Amino acid sequence: MLAAIVESTDDAIVGKTLAGRILSWNAAAERIFGWSAEEIVGRNVRTLIPRERQAEEDEIIASIRQGRRVPTFETVRLRKDGSEIDLAITVSPVLDGNGAVIAASKIARDITGSLRLRARLEESERRFRLMADNIAQIAWIANDQGRIIWANKRWAEYTGMSIEDALEGRWQAALHPDHLERVLAGRLPTLASGENWEDTYPLRGKDGHYRWFLSRAVSIQDVAGKVICWFATATDVTEMREAEERIELLLQEVNHRSKNMLAIVQSLARRTDVGREDFIERLEHRIQGLAANQDVLVRRAWSRIPVQEMIEAQLRSLGDSRVQITCEGPQVLLSPGAAEALAMAFHEMGTNAIKYGALSVPEGRVAVRWSLGEGGGRALFRIEWAESGGPPVHPPERQGFGTRIMIDVPRVKLEARISAEYPPEGFRWSLECPAASIA
Repeated sequence: MLAAIVESTDDAIVGKTLAGRILSWNAAAERIFGWSAEEIVGRNVRTLIPRERQAEEDEIIASIRQGRRVPTFETVRLRKDGSEIDLAITVSPVLDGNGAVIAASKIARDITGSLRLRARLEESERRFRLMADNIAQIAWIANDQGRIIWANKRWAEYTGMSIEDALEGRWQAALHPDHLERVLAGRLPTLASGENWEDTYPLRGKDGHYRWFLSRAVSIQDVAGKVICWFATATDVTEMREAEERIELLLQEVNHRSKNMLAIVQSLARRTDVGREDFIERLEHRIQGLAANQDVLVRRAWSRIPVQEMIEAQLRSLGDSRVQITCEGPQVLLSPGAAEALAMAFHEMGTNAIKYGALSVPEGRVAVRWSLGEGGGRALFRIEWAESGGPPVHPPERQGFGTRIMIDVPRVKLEARISAEYPPEGFRWSLECPAASIA
């Protein structure tokens, strides 16, 4: 029966003397090494050992002579054709009836497949760590109770805490204290149910500042549906949250400005004299002036606008008459509200100049000048429109809506002093306001 067991096993079982001479050789040994029993029995076991590993046999015999079993170890041996084979070997002493060591029994198992599988697993592990340690997210693995058992390098890079801190439960110190209780309370039900978990909370970086992270955890379950572990990531979403807030603010601003613009258009429509033959034309021109100013504001992302750019936007609609206009002044930036008020006034004055004033004749000229100065202990902004070379000017018989746009709107919006004069040589308009009103 013992012989049948030895012959049926998949492991090579070899008996040898203390001098290394092979005494027995089972069928598995023939399959593994390629030598038949008739060919190998009587030869020295060193025939199977590569030259660079001969010292292993010396150590084995030394242990066996002392009656000590040699625990399983992995090594390389030679086949009959000279090729190498990976083996796991165990060597035990064989004793006689008096307990004296008389021989050795070696068991060798072919581990080629196991090593190949191990190599694949190690390569897979290496690739996983390479990926996990180089992704932008913090990643970790927790056991079925939620205790962290692995974390990637990103955790230490961001928090400044060691991975050991995370494994020992000290990761909670990085979570904002105002959110700790909420996050832990939301996590507990999923640990019991195995449902995927998601939450957003601030984590403290090694610089002491908090950033917002979106965390997601997915349970890994066995075939019975029992949770084995959790795989989780935390993605920095600070910029995304800030962008969402900016978009929301922008939408509110667009809504606010749209309502303001509609109110202005309604006012223009109500104030423009319906009885005039050019009612539609004048209304369209005024709306075009508003649209031109809006284009500048949008192009400047609703930030401050240079005076020169605001004026040019309004004068583009004047066609060839633009060559009759000169602009002079320093670089001064207008707030969106100030630009809107001044743009309406300049559009109105430009339209009047084309119809009745200096721009209605080729020899007419318009000079626009602006400056920053001091007055009354505060900074002042001044701008003027001066016409010359046009038909003789006469003061208007009545104050229409155009006059309100040139005088009342900027006066109220900019806390300005407005002067509108009608000398025969040409219309003159000037504005003076605190510099703070345009900024």
